[in-house]
Amino acid sequence: MTPQALLDQYGPRESMEYDVAIVGAGPAGLATAIRLKQLAAEKGTDVSVVVLEKGSEPGAHILSGAVMDPKAIAELFPDWQERGAPLNQPVTADEVLLLTETGATKTPAALIPNNFHNEGNYVISLGNVVRWLAEQAEALGVEIFPGFAAAEVLYNDDGSVKGVATGNMGVSKEGEPTDEFQLGMELHAKYTVFAEGARGHLGRQLLDRFKLQDGRAPQSFGIGIKELWEIPADKAQPGLVVHTAGWPMDKQTFGGGFLYHLEGNKVTLGFVIGLDYKNPWLSPFDEMQRWKKHPAILKHIEGGKRLSYGARAINNGGIPSLPKTVFAGGALIGCDAGYLNASRIKGSHAAIKSGMLAADALYEAVTAGRQHDELTAYPEAFEKSWLHDELKAASNFKPWFKKGQTVGMLMTGIEHWLLPRLGIKTPPWTLKNPAADHTFLKPAAECAKIDYPKPDGKITFDRLSSVFVSNTNHAENQPAHLTLKDKTIPVKVNLAEYAGPESRYCPAGVYEFVPDEAQGGERLQINAQNCVHCKTCDIKDPTQNIVWVTPEGGGGPNYSGM
Repeated sequence: MTPQALLDQYGPRESMEYDVAIVGAGPAGLATAIRLKQLAAEKGTDVSVVVLEKGSEPGAHILSGAVMDPKAIAELFPDWQERGAPLNQPVTADEVLLLTETGATKTPAALIPNNFHNEGNYVISLGNVVRWLAEQAEALGVEIFPGFAAAEVLYNDDGSVKGVATGNMGVSKEGEPTDEFQLGMELHAKYTVFAEGARGHLGRQLLDRFKLQDGRAPQSFGIGIKELWEIPADKAQPGLVVHTAGWPMDKQTFGGGFLYHLEGNKVTLGFVIGLDYKNPWLSPFDEMQRWKKHPAILKHIEGGKRLSYGARAINNGGIPSLPKTVFAGGALIGCDAGYLNASRIKGSHAAIKSGMLAADALYEAVTAGRQHDELTAYPEAFEKSWLHDELKAASNFKPWFKKGQTVGMLMTGIEHWLLPRLGIKTPPWTLKNPAADHTFLKPAAECAKIDYPKPDGKITFDRLSSVFVSNTNHAENQPAHLTLKDKTIPVKVNLAEYAGPESRYCPAGVYEFVPDEAQGGERLQINAQNCVHCKTCDIKDPTQNIVWVTPEGGGGPNYSGM
């Protein structure tokens, strides 16, 4: 049965009414909820706020490097330290390395571009920060529903957003209701805020429906592959922040590594690759694994133990790719809109700030008796904010690298080292992402095949053992949340022309081509239970045939300390 058929048979769905509904309990969504409740308390009014979270708990699906600029959280909670926010490890030193296959050149401290300076920042687990934010939100009266995925946008008769509906529970792979079937629930609100992270499932639909990307450059993305390690005490350097460029990327591929020393003999490290890469033989997962064997990285983790693993797509298109963020009845915030600062490799402070800006506009509208209109005060406030100034200065970071690694590094130095020293805060030129990431992939026959070394099980690992330590789980008997518009395309086009890139760009072993005994040749097998919700397939599929939809609530990774 289709979702609509289930609704026709078992409906109507129960509904709940709120002033503001928020989809996603990440830093952006929770900051919105907190700021709304703070304003209501200050002014002696009441605003009802609900937050839906598809993960089993707030923070379960949160993945970030992460070095955090405390600027925004200090605006949200000036007393964040007294409240016990888990920003425990100040940055103590920055290293920027240019790698060759066996060597490393350290950038002199005086020449490190401003975007790689982290004085006053903190090495954190963003998942832990989000769990703390959720506690603060609930203490203020925010209702948080974890384990409930917002699967559908609801609309009023005039086309404005009415709210969202959660997905049905207890549906079999065949789409039939099981003994545990439970119809989804509707949440109606005067305004609905979407904070799903990069390439949000509902956010993507809203971009199309309201034509929010019209007149803007296409969004650009990267995939971040991350691991958390426990290392020997004599290797620990709490607060050390290391960024790398160069190897293993070729001169035409955007990518770089990060390694941050946390407190407690922990190291978080990973690799980010632009999803506009051209060679279909490239595997972001395997690039990250071999990067760890470089002597400059290996010395930090050798003798240690990997604790966790995860992957997530991130925005890096900058202001030229930022969509219109408001529409009748709602708004996009955080990475659902694309506020991440790729040049600083930071998004959490931007997410929090965008949520606060949206909350100010929401509070004004709700207390004025408005509903389901456009929150124009939100983008207007963004234009006047420090966040806009910061992102404006960083707009060209990713586009320069489309001209090659040498040009990208040179122009990063000019824009983030030389111009600030000349008193020029914003470059007098603007570059834009020319096309969507999936359009850059070349046919396999035109590219050099990449042979990756086999994992050693100590420093490097395979995909399935990595998914295991991400604590990923989906109920087996549920409809696949990775859907195909046309089931013939993977073999007819992707395999034939691009050598089946989905088997390599997925960092979780979801997609594999296996022998097709019935038809001969091969067929695509989708192991949806492995999915870590990174959204890479939804972005990079060259035919845009794969569509990521929400699985049953609570499914996916359960990151710990990430």
